[in-house]
Amino acid sequence: MKEAIYPGSFDPVTYGHLDIIHRAASIFDELTVSVLNNVEKTPLFSVQERVKILEEATKDLPNVKVESFSGLLIDHAAEKGIHVSVRGLRAITDFEYELQIAQTNKLLSNGKLDTIFLTTSLEYAYLSSSSVKEIASFNGDISKCVPPFVAKLIYEKYGHRV
Repeated sequence: MKEAIYPGSFDPVTYGHLDIIHRAASIFDELTVSVLNNVEKTPLFSVQERVKILEEATKDLPNVKVESFSGLLIDHAAEKGIHVSVRGLRAITDFEYELQIAQTNKLLSNGKLDTIFLTTSLEYAYLSSSSVKEIASFNGDISKCVPPFVAKLIYEKYGHRV
């Protein structure tokens, strides 16, 4: 069975993330979307909220499961017996950063964790969770960035009427 893990903060999940999830799910028999609990950041949504949002957003994909993790990706992947990590790339600047992480993970896992890069579809190349949060904080239109139910949750977090 071909398995992969797609790690990230997903705060919030965007159409760009969902594009990568759908495409990776069509490549692998099983895709685990792993929400990172990063204690260094103050997220808009809790880890549990992000897991629930992703479960709802991927409910039509039977080979996708969503969970959370803390610590190093290599340890989490090893616990799951997964040897492939999926990462999305929007631009060349993403590649430099992601390549360094991929090489470090390969080294730290003693060669057991490979990374596959999927380039984001052009219609989502501009998207980032940070920009979605910034736009929403000013009550801007994020309907082209996230699914409607996610937009509603984001606006509620910022105290905007939906």
